[in-house]
Amino acid sequence: MNIPIKQFLITAVVLLVSFATIKVFTASTFEGKEKEQFKSNFHNNYKIFALSLPSEIDFADEKAPLNLIDVKEKMDRELLVNTYWQSQTLLLLKRSYRYFPIIEKILKEEGVPEDFKFLALMESGLTNVVSPAGATGFWQLMKDAARERGLEVNSKVDERYHLEKSTRAACAYLKEAKERFGSWTLAAASYNMGMAGLANQLERQKATNYYDLVLNEETSRYVFRILAAKLILTNPKDYGFIYRDEDLYGPLRHKEIEVSSTVENLADFAFGNGINYKTLKYLNPWLRDNYLPNTSSKTYVIHIPSEPLSAVLVHDKAQVANFARSSKEGINESGEGNTSE
Repeated sequence: MNIPIKQFLITAVVLLVSFATIKVFTASTFEGKEKEQFKSNFHNNYKIFALSLPSEIDFADEKAPLNLIDVKEKMDRELLVNTYWQSQTLLLLKRSYRYFPIIEKILKEEGVPEDFKFLALMESGLTNVVSPAGATGFWQLMKDAARERGLEVNSKVDERYHLEKSTRAACAYLKEAKERFGSWTLAAASYNMGMAGLANQLERQKATNYYDLVLNEETSRYVFRILAAKLILTNPKDYGFIYRDEDLYGPLRHKEIEVSSTVENLADFAFGNGINYKTLKYLNPWLRDNYLPNTSSKTYVIHIPSEPLSAVLVHDKAQVANFARSSKEGINESGEGNTSE
C-alpha cells in the first residue's frame, strides 16, 4: 500500500517528537533523583563546624583580652582561617617538627620567649621566601635590618637564609623592641610594621597596648595569626589534624666543615665531600652563587649531611664516587689536597 508523502512526513515528525519527549522526561527524572541523592549525601557527610574559642590565651605570658568584642572576633577569624586552610596548616605542622627545635634552642639562649617561633612560622611558613619588598628568609629580614644586626648580605653570601644566624638577628631586634615598648606583644607588632611606625601610632592614639590600637589590616591581624598558629600547632588533633609520626619532616642531621679560604667551585667542593651541588645548597641556602669568595680569610661553617641523610639526598651516587676517586688520584699526583677544610 502506498502512503502519501505528506502523511508519511507527519507521522515521522510525531514519532520523533514523542521519542524526544520520552527521552527528556526519563533523563530529567533520573537527574532529579541523582541530584537529590547527591544533596542528601552532601548534607550527611560534609560538615563545617564553628570553633570554640579558649577561655583565655596568652602570647609570651601576656594575656589577650578575649572579653573585648573586637579581640574575640579577630581571634575567631584567624582560628577559622588557619583551621580550614587545611593543606597550608598541615604543611606548617610538618615543617615545624624539623625547624622548631633549632629555633627554640636559640630563643632560649637569647632570652626571647618561645612563642616567637610562631612569629617565624607565620612570617614565612618556615620556608626561605622573599617578599615583594625584599624581606628574606624564615624571619623575613630586610637587608639593612640584617646588616645592622651582624649578618652578611651580598650577592655571594646572604645570611638571612642562614637559619641559626637569622634567628639570632631576629632575637636582637625583638629584644630592642621589648626594651623600647615594654611588652613582647608590642615587640611582635613592631616586627610587622617597624618600630618607628608603631611608636607613631602609640603616640597618635595615646594608647598603651596592642589591643587598643587601630592599625592597618596586616598588623591588626598579625598577633592574632600568631595566636591561632600557637593554638592549632600546640593541640593539632583538637582542630581535626590527624597524622602519623612518619608524616612529619624529620631533622636534617649534618656535620660542620670550617672554610677560611676562597672556594672556587662549590660543585667541586660538594663532590669532594661526598655529596652533590644540590645537597650542598639544600643545607646551606645562604650560599647564593656557585663559588665562595673569601679574600679576608673569614671562617664560614658549611653543613654537610651526615649518614644516613646524605644517602637520601644524592640520586646519582656513582657520579659522586667517580669524582671522589678521580680527585684522590689527582691529589696523589700533584701532592696538593683540598684547602677548604
